[in-house]
Amino acid sequence: MTHTLDLDWLTANVVGPVLTPGDDRYAEETATWNQALIHHPVVAVGATCVADVQAAVRFAAANDLPVAVVATGHGAFVSADGAVLINVRRMDCITIDAEQRTATVGAAVEMQNLVDDAAEEGLAPIAGSSPNVGVVGFTLGGGISPVLGRSLGYAADHVIAAEIVTADGQVRTVDADTEPDLFWAIRGGKGNFGVITSLTVALFPVTRFYGGGLFFEGGHASAVLTAYRKMIETAPETLTASVAFLRLPPLPFVPEPLRGRFTVHVRIAHLGSADEGAELIAGLREAAPALIDDVTEKPYPMIAAIHADPVDPLPTYEVSAELGDFPHEAADALLAVAGPDADIPVLMIEVRQLGGALARPPRTPSAVEHRDAGFQLFAAAVGAPGMADDFRPALDGVTAALAPWATGQTQINFLSGYDLSADAVARAYPRDVFERLTVVKGAFDPRNMFRINHNIPPAG
Repeated sequence: MTHTLDLDWLTANVVGPVLTPGDDRYAEETATWNQALIHHPVVAVGATCVADVQAAVRFAAANDLPVAVVATGHGAFVSADGAVLINVRRMDCITIDAEQRTATVGAAVEMQNLVDDAAEEGLAPIAGSSPNVGVVGFTLGGGISPVLGRSLGYAADHVIAAEIVTADGQVRTVDADTEPDLFWAIRGGKGNFGVITSLTVALFPVTRFYGGGLFFEGGHASAVLTAYRKMIETAPETLTASVAFLRLPPLPFVPEPLRGRFTVHVRIAHLGSADEGAELIAGLREAAPALIDDVTEKPYPMIAAIHADPVDPLPTYEVSAELGDFPHEAADALLAVAGPDADIPVLMIEVRQLGGALARPPRTPSAVEHRDAGFQLFAAAVGAPGMADDFRPALDGVTAALAPWATGQTQINFLSGYDLSADAVARAYPRDVFERLTVVKGAFDPRNMFRINHNIPPAG
């Protein structure tokens, strides 16, 4: 193989499709869930197995090209133009070990599929709000669960092992005892160190919860925020709750009471009994009449009903911030910038309670830090591709309004297309942790091949 684009070599060494601009399936192979940008890689490799990933990485290394990886594409914030794009969506095998309470998932397994398979054994993974986000990306970026987070911690805290193809094209199986520095780094550093081809995670004997959504007319926003804040002041770790301001479009897929109007959505999950849960949220139900009250006893596979996140691909533009606290002054600031009297082109603004087990260090140390924040602020706008500059003033206005309570820190899973600078990425880590990550990066990816991401550069 030479240092030119020897596509014949690549095609001969890859079982899956190898596509270049102009090929019929190129657009399909390079498509991502987040449609905010359209990728134009030099070549797209549809990996079917670990050997395909190895061949693609070796091809990129020989041609001095960066590597982009797409599983579901929820976190597609960095252009893959000029890169080798490895689409791992065909690597979607799930193996459940009920006796050991573990699951081993392929690179592109979607969360709902893992949840459903584990449920057949009476078990549950630590899952996020979106049913079709990738397990690997969600987990290695921290992974905050709207059901199990406050009782069990981050999803990254419960990773047992990973298989990764590093920049030298080698396959490595890493865990707490084998390549411990690399194992530490991927849990929090995500795809900066190679292509994760499988992940083994712990499962838990959880089969149900009491939860769902309470939707209120936007005019009641102040009363609902007051009731929400009162509820979480004494909330046990078995209760997880967030509150969101919604401005949903008047389209058929939106439930009729929510179409084309400003509403408030309180997201609830309680691991205790339904009676206990009903008592915990009684103040919310008394605060205002609900447009929709979907808080009931549910099987764990229905966790997507809590947030009701969109499942169809969209161009999304996002900002976030960790908050130390969410006092009534912060609630008033949120109301002023995005409440019923505001005219703001932001689809959703959420304040999510953290704390509990999320604040405690994991048994096996990782690069997931900043565990002292009390809340996570997240705001998202939806438009068309290339509208980042159009939405930025409104989104920045939201974070500016809550800035007095912000810690100045965040999690890598909450970084977006606005956070591509080195300083922005560094906000996801304490200084010493970021420096250690750069050292590990230098050891395993000294040329920074894996840079189509929120990039951690190699030391030196």
